[in-house]
Amino acid sequence: MVLTKEDVRKVIDIYIQAWEQQNPDLIVTIFTGSATYHERVMDAPIPDREAIRAYWETKVVKSQSNIKCRLLNLYLDGTTAIAEWEAEFDDLAQGVRKCMREIAVLTFEGRLITSLREYWASRVIA
Repeated sequence: MVLTKEDVRKVIDIYIQAWEQQNPDLIVTIFTGSATYHERVMDAPIPDREAIRAYWETKVVKSQSNIKCRLLNLYLDGTTAIAEWEAEFDDLAQGVRKCMREIAVLTFEGRLITSLREYWASRVIA
């Protein structure tokens, strides 16, 4: 099976849908059981699908709301994809609205993510 840009776009669409809907059950459907998720690449990765779900529940469900995200660019080389997106959300912990621009490097096993590394910056917008 050859991974196509359309395959990756479908996975990113699910990622964005899960984020906007704050749905930890949906987000784990796009990761392998042993996937790693680096929210901050200088820290240890989140080690597997269940840990990713727990992270999502804490970071997305409890700490964010009113999320809007759009894919800006998508690149694919073999089984590695680079996605760039921009999102706005209410940061509930800080009590502000933020804009975030992110690049994610994703490696795939079949049509599932086996590794995701995020590189992002955000700023307060309201």
